[in-house]
Amino acid sequence: MTAELQIRLDPLSGPEIAGLLQEHLDDMARHSPPESIHALDLARLRAPGVTFWSGWFGDELAGCIALKELDPLRAELKSMRTSARHLRKGVAAALLAHVLEEARRRGYRRLSLETGSMAAFAPARALYARHGFGPCAPFGDYRQDPHSVFMSRTL
Repeated sequence: MTAELQIRLDPLSGPEIAGLLQEHLDDMARHSPPESIHALDLARLRAPGVTFWSGWFGDELAGCIALKELDPLRAELKSMRTSARHLRKGVAAALLAHVLEEARRRGYRRLSLETGSMAAFAPARALYARHGFGPCAPFGDYRQDPHSVFMSRTL
């Protein structure tokens, strides 16, 4: 990496972010049955209670992440994605560290997430485990699903 990743609040209005999120949804559809896809589209990412950030190397989009408030003490990690061009450059770890810091600043006590159980999601599960996330029961509106892994950590 020659430049530092710049993480900023994103209004979800640029074509770059729309493209990355569509790539994310398409990838979820390749690896998960429709009833097990919990990724949010642009409209649902713009909902109240959801904050969205993008990470950039100069003018090139490198990744994104969102934080969804579940209640005043709990939040959910959503829509974490690294651009294929920037895989294994520390983008996901930097975005995750940013959101963990923001969640603590907001006073959340627990941060949870849902990800896939299939082999394609193994790198994501390993990243979350390195950042202190461990298995948990389904939370919020989720139900037990063989295609989902639920993880959580205290802050």
